[in-house]
Amino acid sequence: MTAEPSRSAARMRASDADREAVVEQLREAAAEGRIDLDELDVRLNLALTAKTYGDLAPLTDDLVPVVADTGEPLTLRGGMHGVKREGAWKVPPLIVVQAGMGGARLDFSQAECRLREVELEVDAQMGGVRIVVPEGWAVDTDALDLGLGGLRDRTSGARTPGAPLLRFTGTCGMGGVRLRNPGFRARRKQRKELGR
Repeated sequence: MTAEPSRSAARMRASDADREAVVEQLREAAAEGRIDLDELDVRLNLALTAKTYGDLAPLTDDLVPVVADTGEPLTLRGGMHGVKREGAWKVPPLIVVQAGMGGARLDFSQAECRLREVELEVDAQMGGVRIVVPEGWAVDTDALDLGLGGLRDRTSGARTPGAPLLRFTGTCGMGGVRLRNPGFRARRKQRKELGR
């Protein structure tokens, strides 16, 4: 369980947006009392002058809880007609997805996630599971049983510092599990909403 980027990702150049995301996270941490103002000042200076993801990752690594309040897991059951979770929603530490015949679709594009890791326990059954993963988030599918439907992972793979890791367990069943980043239209819509 580590938020550090892989060696190749650590060498990737950070963008202004990456630096701003870390700055915002540091300000929130100071507002919550996780770091004092002196430490905030030091970390902000380091964030604003960071050149790579490897420079940014240590600045927030100790600030994002691995698990927030545990609460109830989110359970989605596709049944005969299918199930969707999209738009603005709060991501819990554990999501259980049973696709049934109708399938299941999760879209994390507009979801609020303050966790370092989220566990997704999937059973793709006949309908399959389709998941939209924001760019910069990482996925770990090593513990996923490929079943007959298999796994198709079309996510970019590069993890942004402080971004969540989606850790998959369970089975791809007959319907399979498909992972992808948001499409062009979704990215354009999100940029408009953010005023960029």
